[in-house]
Amino acid sequence: MDQTVSIVVPLLDEVENVAALYGEIRDLADADERIREIVFVDDGSADGTYDRLCEACAGDARVTVLRLRRNFGQSAALAAGFDRANGDVIVPMDGDLQNDPADIPRLLDKLNEGYDVVSGWRKRRKDAWLTRTLPSMIANALISRITSVKLHDYGCSLKAYRKEVIKGINLYGEMHRFIPSLASWMGVRVAELPVNHRPRTAGRSKYGLGKTIRVVLDLINVKFLISYSTRPIQVFGKLGFYGVLLGLLMGVMTVLMKVLPIWKGEDGQWTTMDMTGNPFFLLTFLFVMIGIQFISIGLLGEINVRTYYESQNKRIYVIRESFEGGDTSGVPSS
Repeated sequence: MDQTVSIVVPLLDEVENVAALYGEIRDLADADERIREIVFVDDGSADGTYDRLCEACAGDARVTVLRLRRNFGQSAALAAGFDRANGDVIVPMDGDLQNDPADIPRLLDKLNEGYDVVSGWRKRRKDAWLTRTLPSMIANALISRITSVKLHDYGCSLKAYRKEVIKGINLYGEMHRFIPSLASWMGVRVAELPVNHRPRTAGRSKYGLGKTIRVVLDLINVKFLISYSTRPIQVFGKLGFYGVLLGLLMGVMTVLMKVLPIWKGEDGQWTTMDMTGNPFFLLTFLFVMIGIQFISIGLLGEINVRTYYESQNKRIYVIRESFEGGDTSGVPSS
């Protein structure tokens, strides 16, 4: 059976762009029979985007237009589109005409080389260098280093995902930009392909430096989900162990300062130091208590992890494929 493709486009206040955007995607779908479905998601636009889009798409059975009750954010809009999409491959893209739909067949061809995710790379960006390009370069380097999934452009919305990959990921916050990293937990193969990036000609950009803090916080979350989501005691327990160890060292120093004459008094004579006036005495209790709290958090996390997986019958692994010895249909002939 031929591979089917769904295109998902989140939109926010893009009334000036939707007609032209739909026209480009329609022409591509007419020329490429793999594209069977187009899902537009209006993320609470207040400028008539939904009405203009419905007018443009009227009569095209391939198109579904979803309208969210309010502005939930790009991750939520993409999640709504992914849930509705039925294609074997799902291709998200921005609705501002900066992504070029003509690049989609190239992404699909790359995906068919054996990859599970193909990410677009805006190698020659048409954005302001100081406020958009430079922060993006720094963020991409940081994300690649922390998640160990090396990509030049995490922020490019134009990507191609196999359905089984994207359907297994729940999106929250600003997590949409981290999908390749989250998918890496499944052991997927990720490729990157340079794509065309066009300057914005109408409408207003929804991105800016204000999102930097949210991206950093989500990056911390992603790192935890990738490395420790099934073993939280490993991160919290380690911090707790170091805290208790440091507290014990402080305690030993306190005792030594009480027993040994290593403190010079006001009369110039070497003497011991009183424990109650020693700051290391207070630090002993502080670090020990912090260490115990971290260990307790790790144990509570372990309980929650087990509740999450066992109550929903979830698995802590993902099977790529399987083969039964009695089934000869999948065995290549010699």
